[in-house]
Amino acid sequence: MKLTDINIRDPFILTENGQYYLYGTRGASCWGTATGIDVYTSQDLETWSEPHEVFSAPSDREWKSHMWAPEVHKYNDAFYMFVTFNDPENATYILRADDPKGPFVMHSEGAVTPKNWVCLDGTFYMENGRPYIVFCHEWVQIKNGTICALELSSDLKHAAGEPFQILAASEHPKVKPFREDCYVTDGPFMFRSDDGRLSMIWSSFAENGYLEAVTYSENGIKGPWKHSSDLLFEQDGGHGMIFRTLDGEMKFICHQPNKTPLERPVIVDIEEKNGMPSRKNS
Repeated sequence: MKLTDINIRDPFILTENGQYYLYGTRGASCWGTATGIDVYTSQDLETWSEPHEVFSAPSDREWKSHMWAPEVHKYNDAFYMFVTFNDPENATYILRADDPKGPFVMHSEGAVTPKNWVCLDGTFYMENGRPYIVFCHEWVQIKNGTICALELSSDLKHAAGEPFQILAASEHPKVKPFREDCYVTDGPFMFRSDDGRLSMIWSSFAENGYLEAVTYSENGIKGPWKHSSDLLFEQDGGHGMIFRTLDGEMKFICHQPNKTPLERPVIVDIEEKNGMPSRKNS
């Protein structure tokens, strides 16, 4: 298979065991009831395997709706999937497996995002030996969507701290309302440059549709955070992440266009510029 054959949203690549593992939200069921999560594997980023299911919805519980934005991170010699379930409202859970191809099983003690918050798109981040989840507090609940973080327990089973805000979508000068006075935050991903600067890429909407913005901090996850005037991607694509190839090259992957069922994974060459991720030749 080629990337143009793979209909997923929110793509995420793990580089492990000399190959690439591609996870994402199933495009065919992204807005309805989902029953599982797949992985595709490749050794060259060009040719990909057929999908292999790494998580199946348990038959002993009722699933209200979707499974969104699976990310897989290696931590303490195991693999942990951060994924949003609508059960009964959007929240991020953590699954665990001994292998990137699963099977993944429930690990966290319920959702790790705050109770009674509508949240999605949790990502994993380590700072000074402490694990954090960075996630979106959804616009559907608060209108001006935010990105927040909280510290996790060392075993990643539950929250170990109070949530704190990193940004609100309307603060970015290029972000426009999604509808009326509602501003969207999607898909945060943390990136630390070679010189130590911490950046976070995230998605929202502007004049040309879906985009990938860059926000950075000189002092770690607690900030203060500032917005780069340069967008990483602005051709109606986003919810991306950064990875390195087997040869060490930096790449950015996102889905484009942001329209079902047309979305496909797109890989873009990037580099560090002023300590932040930037498209090459931009």
